[in-house]
Amino acid sequence: MDRPQLRSLLFVPGTRTDWLPKARAAGADAAILDLEDAVPASGKLAARAQVADAVAQAAAPPEQAGRMALFVRVNPLDDWAGAEELRAVVRPGLAGVVLPKVRSAQDVRLADRLLGWCEQEQDLPPGRVALVPLLETARGLREAYDIAQAASRIAYLGALSAPGGDVERTVGYRWSPEGTETVALRARVLLDARAAGVPCPVSGLWTRIGDLPGLRAFAEQNRSLGYEGMMAIHPSHVPVINEVFSPGSAELARCAELIAAVEAAQKEGTGAVTFHGEMVDEAMARTARLVLERQGAQVRVARTSSSSKPRTR
Repeated sequence: MDRPQLRSLLFVPGTRTDWLPKARAAGADAAILDLEDAVPASGKLAARAQVADAVAQAAAPPEQAGRMALFVRVNPLDDWAGAEELRAVVRPGLAGVVLPKVRSAQDVRLADRLLGWCEQEQDLPPGRVALVPLLETARGLREAYDIAQAASRIAYLGALSAPGGDVERTVGYRWSPEGTETVALRARVLLDARAAGVPCPVSGLWTRIGDLPGLRAFAEQNRSLGYEGMMAIHPSHVPVINEVFSPGSAELARCAELIAAVEAAQKEGTGAVTFHGEMVDEAMARTARLVLERQGAQVRVARTSSSSKPRTR
């Protein structure tokens, strides 16, 4: 099943579904309602009901619900309570499930089977609900390729490297704003995800709420590595992330010119041509076409929504 590119996935506490309009107004491509770390144990049942209601509302027509996709981060599937949580949130309005603490492909296969049963129960097409495994253990990070291949519904898999979180604790690195200590880790997980055919891998997180220049530098580093989006923890981060992971007008113009130059050369029987001092051929033209196609898809989606604010460019 095709999965759309998501540049920004904004975490929202499961107890604050009333914040979803703020996430939509910020321009988030997706919101992740969090039933795990953001909810204390005493409040999980109440939050589950609240989130299930929000998911049901997200199944409304686009002109009412807006263009923002809705995900839910569930608790680890360690017992039947986890299965019941999936049954509660899997509804027609759900785009995907974010699964924490994934250690191996076996965890993914269990989640895949449970999601399949939930989809059948809700009369949803098989594989409709995307699965986003969070690699928060050393074993999970090491086995990223096997995890990524464990189910066809896996999407947006990547490496998260927030300061002081599960990954820093399990790997033992010392976080820095420059991110140099995790570049190799993020790049290796990205390669595993790409090799396994995972669509649209995303990275994250940036926890310094007021440090937007630092966020931009980190997002640009992730984009340079090959990631297509980032998870976020605050609405103010969304416009920066969207801008970094969107092609600018100059890049779009260059893509169009490159395609035209290659196609003109092909008509004359030449496979390669000099373009702005570089040698380009059909391989570069295919990349440029993909950029334009994705941008066109994003524009079409944005135009269908009457409740979203214009994106920052």
